[in-house]
Amino acid sequence: LTVHFLALGTHFGKVFLLDIQGNVTQKFEISPVRINQISLDESGEHVGICSEDGKVRVVALHPRFSSSNYKQFVTGGNKELAETSTLHEGEGTITNVQWRANLIAWANNVGVKIYDISTKQRITNVFRDNISLRSDMYPCSLCWKDNSTLIIGWGSSVKICAVKERDHAEMRDLPSRYVEIVSAFETEFFISGLAPLADQLVNLYFVKENSDHVEEEFRARPRLDIIQPLPDGFEEISSDALTVRNFQENECRDYRLEHSEGESLFYIISPKDIVVAKERDQDDHIDWLLDKKKKYEVSVFKDQGYQADLKIGMAYINHLVEKGDYDTAARKCQKVLGKNMELWENEVYRFKTIGQLKAISQYLPRGDLRLRPAIYEMILNEFLKTDYEGFATLIREWPGELYNNMTIVQAVADHLKKDPTNSTLLTTLAELYTYDQRYDRALEIYLRLRHKDVYQLIHKHNLFSSIEDKIVLLMDFDKEKAVDMLLDNEDKISTDRVVEELRDRPELYFRDLKVSRFLDKLACMLSYDRPNLLPFLRDSIHCPLEKALEICQERNFVEETVFLLSNRRALQMIMEELGDVDKAIEFAKEQDDAELWEDLISYSIDKPPFITGLLNNIGTHVDPILLIHRIKEGMEIPNLRDSLVKILHDYNLQILLREGCKKILVADSLSLLQKMRRTQMRGVRVDEESICESCHASILPSDMAQNFSVAVFHCRHMFHKECLPSPGTIPGVQFCNICSAKRRGPGSGILEMKK
Repeated sequence: LTVHFLALGTHFGKVFLLDIQGNVTQKFEISPVRINQISLDESGEHVGICSEDGKVRVVALHPRFSSSNYKQFVTGGNKELAETSTLHEGEGTITNVQWRANLIAWANNVGVKIYDISTKQRITNVFRDNISLRSDMYPCSLCWKDNSTLIIGWGSSVKICAVKERDHAEMRDLPSRYVEIVSAFETEFFISGLAPLADQLVNLYFVKENSDHVEEEFRARPRLDIIQPLPDGFEEISSDALTVRNFQENECRDYRLEHSEGESLFYIISPKDIVVAKERDQDDHIDWLLDKKKKYEVSVFKDQGYQADLKIGMAYINHLVEKGDYDTAARKCQKVLGKNMELWENEVYRFKTIGQLKAISQYLPRGDLRLRPAIYEMILNEFLKTDYEGFATLIREWPGELYNNMTIVQAVADHLKKDPTNSTLLTTLAELYTYDQRYDRALEIYLRLRHKDVYQLIHKHNLFSSIEDKIVLLMDFDKEKAVDMLLDNEDKISTDRVVEELRDRPELYFRDLKVSRFLDKLACMLSYDRPNLLPFLRDSIHCPLEKALEICQERNFVEETVFLLSNRRALQMIMEELGDVDKAIEFAKEQDDAELWEDLISYSIDKPPFITGLLNNIGTHVDPILLIHRIKEGMEIPNLRDSLVKILHDYNLQILLREGCKKILVADSLSLLQKMRRTQMRGVRVDEESICESCHASILPSDMAQNFSVAVFHCRHMFHKECLPSPGTIPGVQFCNICSAKRRGPGSGILEMKK
């Protein structure tokens, strides 16, 4: 968030750049899953983004990323917080991280940590109060008020922490800075976000309330409160309940509060809306004056008072028009012009003269009091000339009684002559036909466009008699919904007509489980599309098999009958009725049943052509010796030599494949072993940036002339020799206590460096 633009991440992995009016300026496809956090540097030139599809859950750029000599950033994941090296790990998922100047604050399951990058020291750990709340449902909110003041909101608790310099006499082995909690208090609701406003706080609350009629709590509208923190509490300055879409379904974690420093702009973010809050300005003051004056005079209406109000209001509207703020001027017309339809029409024509009919269109009267139809038609035609989407929006928002429907229908039809495939115009025309109760026309357009509202239109206006000749179109569009509609309205749609419509389009009912309810009716159609019958029987788990078997036997469909019979009966039918050894072998392979192979061999043993087929095909499924031993001596087998050669060739091929696999396995094992050895033999860089994992001080002494001893494990964790824990139970073997605690395995490899 900067003063120039907003960076907004979605649950579907997209990032949008918006200007401060909410217009999309750029769009990026970052990931197929949700965006967790976005971080911008102070210049707004660089954006750090992290999503749900990797180990990084949250990210923060160095505030001066653009101008810094080092392009630094920190990331937090499921286990650790890292910059160029690991700053912290072992306390659960990092859920939030914020960087300000030389201080980095992050939150995990235990609490909030603050790290000083200038001294490479962790300053403090601020524990969270209510550990019973799930941290994923009630996440921690962090906000830097300035370079040394951190505001923490978690659950219903708020803490204001001041980072201060420690007196040199008190330092000893302590960090050079410490944190003092200058204010801590509990709030009535759960905190979804917070931001500073001068010496006050802006809090975004997630609200649960008790209903008088229902014992359970329900989610209310979120609240935006301004409070004055005190040492042991707070004072409420103002409170507003915000209306956002679907607030009844939102959780605490679904809201965010961001702010733009220096402008007192606050952005309330919810899954469906972004609400902008700002301090009141002069325009708001004028609105307030006008509103108060009209309320005062509502009971005793005086012409003089009304004229004074009108004069002030018109002067203000003229001023806004002159400075080019057309949208605000149009919005003020609602308050200033009120119910004076004559003045309204004058203003509309003035906005037409200056080419700003679009600006005033959304504020026109559309209730009990309304302008002449010609006014609304004039605006609709203006949109129709330049903005089809805007025209469609007005048609959806404006009641159909505001204008002459047929006039607009004709205007849309004229534009469609120039652009006959324009989906926006066609959809809008269908809506106009619906307003005019010409549902058949609307239905034709919706079907042509494959529009999702076609089924709603049919149900709402009972158009079932109009779709009996359009069933194929409906199923081509969305077979699932079409079938549901046919099954749910069998009393309104002739089943015979459905069958007749589908007769020549078998692909629409084969492979569909729900259409199997029509099987009795469709039985007469099975013989018309036999190639698709067997796939249908295989895929349809709800098909009544007895009925299908009866149909297949009546029509002598052997393959389909075989599928529906038991395995042994099916094999017998293939052998006796089809006399096709290849199909029998294929069937036995599909079933992979030893008893079937035995039946097949027994049936074939006195049929030389069948024996030849078996010898050529069963080598990889059954031991050929079993078949050869059972052949009667003296039986003449066609092409026996070729069959035996093939069996031997298949056997040799299997031996070669096994030997090849063995060679590859040995070579891969040797290669991986050599790679592991090379990896473990590599040196590990140790410099002034490296820290001891036990005492968190620099691993190298400030005076390199001193004697020192350092231990570095292959897992890259480093310790001063004196900071290492006592050796384990195995003599001469030292383990890394961090990796051992995480059950990563025995990090026993160790390098020692002494001086």
